[in-house]
Amino acid sequence: MMGFISEFILPKEVDFNAALQNQAHISKLMVQQLYKACINDDPDALSAISSGALQARKQKAKNMKQLLDVFITPYDKESIYRIITELDWVALSVRHFQLEARVYDTHSLQEYRSIVNILMQMTIMLEAGIAQLSNRNVKPIATRIDLIHDLYNRVVGRCATATGDLLIQNDIKRILRHKDMLQQLKEIAKRIHIAANTLEDMAIKVV
Repeated sequence: MMGFISEFILPKEVDFNAALQNQAHISKLMVQQLYKACINDDPDALSAISSGALQARKQKAKNMKQLLDVFITPYDKESIYRIITELDWVALSVRHFQLEARVYDTHSLQEYRSIVNILMQMTIMLEAGIAQLSNRNVKPIATRIDLIHDLYNRVVGRCATATGDLLIQNDIKRILRHKDMLQQLKEIAKRIHIAANTLEDMAIKVV
């Protein structure tokens, strides 16, 4: 009898804290794979990102389905929807960098290493912030979000400096190719930054 009540009458509950952590973890691993390819200057290592992208799509689809199926959520549904979508965009942006690196046949990934290292720190902070959501304590989340904001500014600054260095060169093909690559790295940072803003909004609402 209780089984019948649980299945058909009691509202279904989903651990969205764990679901969002899983999604953030996949994005972090994808950025780590990108960093590994950069420090080893190994374009072939970028292939590992493809499996991560597939995992990311599956996790996003699972999280979205759960969001649509449940009646009770620990945070408002709009915020959960936004952060699911934004975490997916982080993964998509990493995947787009991989695709551009292949199409442009980038000769050296090492020149992106310092920027990707900052991106990796951003994803670590984002995952750690999401892990703190269930504690309903804004302070540790806010600390990590502040760090993400600072790191985002560093990415923008380094991309601008690198673009400026490119523009004084005479190789037009190299300028266009690397400018696009730098723009994609900045896009990854932007998506992490947007996800962090939504995380902050979610944390404030549950206090």
